[in-house]
Amino acid sequence: MITRHVNARVFTADPDPAAAWAASFTIEDETIVHVGPVADAPPADAIVDLDGNLVLPGFTDAHTHLLMTGAALGQVPLTAARTLEDIQRMLREARTADPEATVLRGRGWLFDSVPGGAPTAAMIDEVVDDLPVYLDANDYHSCWVNTAALIELGITGDTPDPIGGSIVRDAAGEPTGLLLETAATQYAWAHRDATTTDADRDADVERVFEAYLAAGVTGAIDMAFDEFGLEAFRRAEKRHGGALPIRVAAHWLVTNTGDDDANLAQVARAAALAREASTPWLRVVGIKLILDGVIDACTAAMRRPYADGTNAQPIWPVAQLNPVVAAADAAGLQVAQHAIGDYASEIALDALENAVAVNGDRPRRHRIEHLEYAAPGTAERMARLGVTASMQPVHSDPAIFANWAEMLGDHRVDRAFAWPEFEEAGTLLAFSTDAPTAPYDALANMYVASTRASALDRSVPATHPQYALPLASAIGHATRDAAASVGDGGWRGRIAPGFAADVIVLDMDPFTAGADTLFETRVLQTIVAGRVRYRAEGTHAAG
Repeated sequence: MITRHVNARVFTADPDPAAAWAASFTIEDETIVHVGPVADAPPADAIVDLDGNLVLPGFTDAHTHLLMTGAALGQVPLTAARTLEDIQRMLREARTADPEATVLRGRGWLFDSVPGGAPTAAMIDEVVDDLPVYLDANDYHSCWVNTAALIELGITGDTPDPIGGSIVRDAAGEPTGLLLETAATQYAWAHRDATTTDADRDADVERVFEAYLAAGVTGAIDMAFDEFGLEAFRRAEKRHGGALPIRVAAHWLVTNTGDDDANLAQVARAAALAREASTPWLRVVGIKLILDGVIDACTAAMRRPYADGTNAQPIWPVAQLNPVVAAADAAGLQVAQHAIGDYASEIALDALENAVAVNGDRPRRHRIEHLEYAAPGTAERMARLGVTASMQPVHSDPAIFANWAEMLGDHRVDRAFAWPEFEEAGTLLAFSTDAPTAPYDALANMYVASTRASALDRSVPATHPQYALPLASAIGHATRDAAASVGDGGWRGRIAPGFAADVIVLDMDPFTAGADTLFETRVLQTIVAGRVRYRAEGTHAAG
């Protein structure tokens, strides 16, 4: 089947500005076969008139957590809460709305919405004390729980802190209700995983597919894949006849156990899956390492202390990091390292240089995730090594920036989320959302990227507007470069002959109408592999 799409403004995301725009494109089965003047197009079986609407390549969310996002869409949303009273009111309302619930889960709370940035179990107990409550922080690096949850988890004053994490305690040594970093994952999340059913996960998968397609996302790169996620998406492949609604590439989460053999066994598992279990729609492409925490909780590893004089050590000490990175590199896996602080990004690059020294010259495209504060020279070093900068515009949203800035409290704040540095250095820059730590909406992400203004609260003024990017650049980083970040740059992420027919149609054109219209713009159609996977309500197929 050959379908010609005409009467459109087609942004191709071609890096050559002269080829960035077209008026028509033609799809044969799953592939784009022509872009440009209709007179040069091949004969078509059908003509689709797009009524002058804007067409973009489908977005690839280059760093996301799919199962968690699907689950988060069914939890109490707390990001809009600006005070403890707001949070308590939302929890009380959620409890009243579901009197049969056996657990209450929420997500997205901000440290600066809690007195002193120090949440306690007692604060939740005031409004919900009859069942366990688990509240993931906005950055998903902390979990705030009530007394019933502490009891359910078996956490007491005698419970040891895990490697790379902390059970926050009061002056008497008793847990306060805040679990930081690996304490959240090894206690709260492990319990969540053990009590979540396959049916629950299947519902989460379908929920995230639906949300992403409506947002114009045609591909996703999952950054914490595990056995639960693998099986959930394998089941989804079967339900959808072997072709998922969106393309999924995954990085296998490798956690630091403190034992080198156990760490390397996780790498071997990822390598086996990459060889044996990947399909055109679901691939394991690499490993994910979490080197540090987040600036908001003072758990990101910095070269200089925070404003309060504290600092954080890396979750992966160099002696344990280097063998894992070298083994993954030798296996042909892409290494993605979460590094928010400048010390974390420094040791991440050191580990990659060590892998090159150990394994010699070979094709590789590794990546560093987040880079919220990167020391001068980091971008240039990454460009020399061919390392991708994977960054999230929505994490710089001014509505949630105040606490981030307060934790650093010095000149480092002036270089927060400095995307142009990476462009200027020639580093491949891939944009994403890191959902559910931030909204998954691709167009809102582009608003923040192109304005440095807030998509959460439009009354908040822009922060660091000098780092805003032209809209065309931002979209290129979220489509073309996001696809290239996992080696797919030669066949998807652009509207070009020979590329996958993954395109979206919008009802407004922010290129001509201005970035503010991104809030009103609707995705009319999302086409994946030539098939319309989403059509906005009230629209119909033209032809």
